[in-house]
Amino acid sequence: MSASSTVEFLMWLLIAASVIALLAIRSRVPYMVALVMGGLLLGSLRLPIVQTVYQVHRPDWLTPEVILIFFLPLLLFEGSLKINLRQLAENVTPIAILATVGVVLTTLVAGYLVHWLVGLPLLVALLFGAIISATDPIAVLGIAKEMAVSKRLSLILEGESLFNDGTAVVLFQILLAGILTGSFSLATGVAQFLESVLGGAAIGVVFGYLMGAFTARIDEPQIEITLTTIVAYSSYLIAHHFHVSGVIATVMAGLVVGNLGARGMSSRTRVALWSFWEYVSFVINSILFLLIGMEVRIDNLLHEWRGVAFAIGAVLLGRALAVYSLSGLANVFSGFSRRIPIRWQHVLVWGGLHGALSLALALSLSPGIAYQERVLTFTFGVVACSMIVQGLSIKELIRRLGISAASEDEADRVRAHQIAVSAARSELDELLKSHLLSFPVYEKLRREVDASLETLREQISDIYSRDSGRVESELQTAKIRLMTAQKSSIEEAVRDGLISPQTGARLVDATESQFDQLAAKVLKDSNSK
Repeated sequence: MSASSTVEFLMWLLIAASVIALLAIRSRVPYMVALVMGGLLLGSLRLPIVQTVYQVHRPDWLTPEVILIFFLPLLLFEGSLKINLRQLAENVTPIAILATVGVVLTTLVAGYLVHWLVGLPLLVALLFGAIISATDPIAVLGIAKEMAVSKRLSLILEGESLFNDGTAVVLFQILLAGILTGSFSLATGVAQFLESVLGGAAIGVVFGYLMGAFTARIDEPQIEITLTTIVAYSSYLIAHHFHVSGVIATVMAGLVVGNLGARGMSSRTRVALWSFWEYVSFVINSILFLLIGMEVRIDNLLHEWRGVAFAIGAVLLGRALAVYSLSGLANVFSGFSRRIPIRWQHVLVWGGLHGALSLALALSLSPGIAYQERVLTFTFGVVACSMIVQGLSIKELIRRLGISAASEDEADRVRAHQIAVSAARSELDELLKSHLLSFPVYEKLRREVDASLETLREQISDIYSRDSGRVESELQTAKIRLMTAQKSSIEEAVRDGLISPQTGARLVDATESQFDQLAAKVLKDSNSK
């Protein structure tokens, strides 16, 4: 396969992804779901140009191993980079239980049901259960970003999807070894599982901490972004080399870099870092989810429709049993305010999407493994149903359950009210200026509106005085936005020749330092209330 063919193939994928993205925005379909549907459509139409591009120009190196080693670390790192470690720690109980015991329970339930209903050998059926048990972080993160739900629910969904990936891969490897060797030991499997997860977590923390310690001593955005890329890959590859979980290693490295390492970065570096990783995520997601749709074999699904239907039902039942039973267990160990309501549990069940990782694991099975073709077909069926049926209906489920962020987050609700009243205040001034309102009426209405605004300001101050983490998060967002605007204006002045590049760099550093001091003062005042 020539280099030009590879570039041409990737170019056509990005063109298709861009068109689908625009259509998804207009139709309000989740982008990841639209990509899969677009891939299915392109793959089933059998258009000559599509067949030529996909079959002739598709690179030989785009294999399941490449997806696991080249694409997955980048997406895992980007997903974990922006998760707040403090909020994650507050919800560690449900996330840890669902990401470990939940995956094992789903594997057992789905595996035994497929063994009983379809007739696959038990170990092969359990292998299928492991392949499909994890909620794919690539799919879930894409949907979670578009879901108007409580931030805590979104965090649980995202956190579970990032960590249960590692559990599923370890289970897959243990069961596959049992099939290949013809023997399986539960005690050995448990020992391998603990070693893989704990070893991967240790490697990720070490790599993330070392990267943060190094970047704290430099202020070069390009170099620091390059170092984060190195950390994403090196943590995964080193863990893989030592036969521990590369997925867990990369996720832990991303958490450490995003929460601890970022503190030692300047604001301009953080702005560049977030922009870089958002773009990387967009490009790789676009390629992967188009490929998922194009890889699904419609003819095989139709031929095995009964078995595929049983597999879909088995996986959904396994997921439901795991979420409902283990959420109840997590609620026992959590305080009343940290309980997972039953309505949230419905979302966790239906929002457990499966995607690229499941397909990559299924496609990595060699043809010599018994029932490999049927496992692959069942996986295709579950992934297609998950992405299209669950992906398209999840927002409607959230709406019917009445758990949008506006109804769950007091601060967001009060802020939305403040925005509305502020708009009314501005409109009142416009009415006076245009002489559509007499001054006495204006004064009366202004006093009422100003009183409402003052009440809302007091409510917001009270909320923020009880949640310093919210203040810190908002400061971080404001800081990045202000620095982005400031940097853009200074760069424009440099391009126009108004100032020299050296002066521009000094201006950025000086104003950045001033804003750091102001942010620290605001946060200190908030904590002292």
